[in-house]
Amino acid sequence: MALSIDLSGRVAVVTGGTRGVGAGITTTLLAAGAQVIACARRPPDRPLQAAGRTADYAELDLRDADAVTAFFRQLRDERGRLDVLVNNAGGTPYRPLARSTPQQAARTIELNLITPMTASLAAREVMADQQSGGSIIMIGSVSGSRPSPGTAAYGAAKAGLDHLARSMAVEWAPAIRVNTLVLGMVRTELSHLHYGDDAGLAAVARTVPLGRLAQPAEVGEACAFLASDLSRYVSGASLLVHGGGERPAFLDAAQTHQPPAAPGII
Repeated sequence: MALSIDLSGRVAVVTGGTRGVGAGITTTLLAAGAQVIACARRPPDRPLQAAGRTADYAELDLRDADAVTAFFRQLRDERGRLDVLVNNAGGTPYRPLARSTPQQAARTIELNLITPMTASLAAREVMADQQSGGSIIMIGSVSGSRPSPGTAAYGAAKAGLDHLARSMAVEWAPAIRVNTLVLGMVRTELSHLHYGDDAGLAAVARTVPLGRLAQPAEVGEACAFLASDLSRYVSGASLLVHGGGERPAFLDAAQTHQPPAAPGII
């Protein structure tokens, strides 16, 4: 029997779903048949389309808890259901912690940890009343599981997000599944701000075992899996989408200073 992902008839919300990784998630879920609402403070530069259909856009400031709650209640009234929530909105500029103000650090944690919790709580109100339940997907980061110099508050928030997802998965089972995608580096329209020109991107790509950065659509494909019945027994999981991680720096250092082979040893 051939396996396929069919999300026809399902309603999905993607926060921060109009650009970058979020746009990749939105269009991939559309291609799988879902009705997708992309939430963000700004609309997409052009309509997000796939399989002859277009995602809807909803202007929403996720830091406004009352507005978030109202949005999901209105969604329930208009669509009658909510099957998938992808908590993708987040990010941070590079800023060493010692040069950050407490207010800047707090805003980073709010965006990357508090707002996904706020959206998840509002989504639960809809999903918990459905016989089919629902799937909540957190977009995490490898920064949450290793030192994150220059983005310390972001890394701390992503570590908390992974823990939050695991706790939600236990509390909200069996109706709602909650999982995390732990992302490595993804090539988007803003990659040059982090990694420089094409030469810089190529140099960064060489540090990844698979030899390249991820494409947004590849993140979307992982989301489609976690949203589908193919993952119906997957909850509380952290799925690594990082191309194999990072090559340990000591390997290159060791090879650079490799001693000559002893005589007679092959």
